[in-house]
Amino acid sequence: MNDAEDIPLLPPESGEVGLVEPHDFVHPASFTCESGQVLPGFTLRYETYGRLNATRDNAVVICHALSGDHHCAGIHALTDPKPGWWNNFIGPGKAVDTNRFFVLCVNVLGGCQGSSGPSSLDPRTGRPFGLTFPFVTIRDMVRAQKLLCDHLGLASLQAVIGGSMGGMQVLQWGLEYPAFVRRLIPMATTARESAQAIAFNEVGRQAIMQDPDWNHGDYPRGGGPRVGLAVARMMAHITYLSDASMDLKFGRRRKAAANNPAYTFDVQFEVESYLRHQGESFINRFDANSYLYITRALDHFDLTAAYGSLEQAFAAVEAETLSVAFASDWLFPPEQNREIVLALLRAGKRASYAELATNLGHDSFLLESEELYALVRSFLGSPSSP
Repeated sequence: MNDAEDIPLLPPESGEVGLVEPHDFVHPASFTCESGQVLPGFTLRYETYGRLNATRDNAVVICHALSGDHHCAGIHALTDPKPGWWNNFIGPGKAVDTNRFFVLCVNVLGGCQGSSGPSSLDPRTGRPFGLTFPFVTIRDMVRAQKLLCDHLGLASLQAVIGGSMGGMQVLQWGLEYPAFVRRLIPMATTARESAQAIAFNEVGRQAIMQDPDWNHGDYPRGGGPRVGLAVARMMAHITYLSDASMDLKFGRRRKAAANNPAYTFDVQFEVESYLRHQGESFINRFDANSYLYITRALDHFDLTAAYGSLEQAFAAVEAETLSVAFASDWLFPPEQNREIVLALLRAGKRASYAELATNLGHDSFLLESEELYALVRSFLGSPSSP
């Protein structure tokens, strides 16, 4: 029986999708990556919300960012401390309405939350792949997701939606499978990473690789370069915020135990405590080698170089596009999002641009925003609209 038909319809109480569980798609055939390296097969972990309609064309794919995963809505157990990472956005009556859409979110190839990645066991050796795992690109991630869509029997996609690295995947979906996708919603993203973004990624990678416990990528599950990975996360998280949001949230407030004038390197300020917490929580759920692989995939994403120009890159796109930027995003600033729309328009495509005036930085697409919800709800229209 098709996996999509096995998933029970949960009661849409309080606008929540409720209890959900992940599923695994196992692709047994070999998969050749853009690098020319070959996986002997792969697994993708995914979750779905809502019900697939009779014509199998009401699906919406959600693409996650670097540190995200397949669990974007609902809860796995009543004891979960918090729901999926985009729970405010997905559910009955929400911007992505699961009363109308069948929503699919996949942990990317190269990830570490159930999909095949460097921490997965290589069936040829019985040991983790480590650095023998093939280099993956954004295009490889999308090609793998399309194989899952075929497995689920999806006739077409109503939309593909994502922010940051998720937005890169959204664009790649439109290029790679133009007749399959009707709407694209890339948010807080770019058509190619800037030198500054690559530089931040490299600092994070060096923090990991200079940790002696990295051991050239060969470390036990639950071990490895925990200090290096925590530092990489702390540094990256700063780029997801803005100066205004950090000042509003923390200012120069000190921790209660640090009100004395002692000159030490213990935590003195609330912002230090916050960043250390981000680093410590990240190392308990993310694999260091996956961080290396995924950030390198981000670095190599460059539609202009791949196609000669953005206009040529978008020549095959058939979907209508809504690009959403956030004024305080300095990682992928508004001008990089506008560039996408202008190139689409020059290529004769249907595209629109919205810039939201938030002070919350790059992560604004993840936070509560009635303005964003209204934009997306309007753009999606109804499942039957052209």
